[in-house]
Amino acid sequence: MTPDTIVLVHGFWVTARSWEHWKTHYEKQGYRVLAPNYPGFEVEVESLNADPSPIANVTVPQIISHFEAVIGELSSPPIIIGHSAGGAFTQVLLDHGFGAVGVAINSAPTEGVVVAPPSQLRSTFPILRNPANRHKAVGFTHEQWQYAFTNTFTEEESRALYERYHIPGSAGILWSSLLANVQPGHQDVWVDYRNDNRAPLLFVSGGEDHLMPPSVQKSNAKHYKSDAVTEIREYAGYAHLLPAQEGWERIADDVLAWAVAHAR
Repeated sequence: MTPDTIVLVHGFWVTARSWEHWKTHYEKQGYRVLAPNYPGFEVEVESLNADPSPIANVTVPQIISHFEAVIGELSSPPIIIGHSAGGAFTQVLLDHGFGAVGVAINSAPTEGVVVAPPSQLRSTFPILRNPANRHKAVGFTHEQWQYAFTNTFTEEESRALYERYHIPGSAGILWSSLLANVQPGHQDVWVDYRNDNRAPLLFVSGGEDHLMPPSVQKSNAKHYKSDAVTEIREYAGYAHLLPAQEGWERIADDVLAWAVAHAR
């Protein structure tokens, strides 16, 4: 049965508002589209910038549980599309048995992926340079945001998106992700790469992404050893904030067509 619902999972340093155009685009095609915020993020961007305490306190298990509850209430498995950290959460949700198919766009890595290109280190340095940030919500300056998220955008486009979408991010979760590969036992973004029962998964990579470059997407995809469908597509010239870059409609349609063709 073809899914009739799409669940969009946002990443850090933005909210579900970042999906506003994709939500409308898919709704015009007849889909029911849900774009939930993380727990505590239900207020507007401006409110989270004024009081980022919900960002500092949220945990990955809380986020995963929240999305599992949302999806669990649906009458049939949806298409799950996640961006950045939302891509990693999409992988976890599929591994937990949720969704008919998944798409991870410029995904943050799941546990075991150790590739860390120089552009990624430079992008995350403003957050990681101070260990005291681990218990804080930390934002980017516009200059830092433009390097990490919008390096292929014009200055005017980048600043407009910064003002509309940017919020602080949880430095604690970023630190935990960094340390996940050296800590014993399974961590928050662990997935079973040999899970044959997982729904099909497509990685989408922006060719110019500084924050989660193509090498990260390729390494993450290669970790999967199961019989479940796992594919990767790269779009040349696209930055990390691919869902807001000119031409996003073509990619939105491409990934939806792939998802519909592979949904189980």
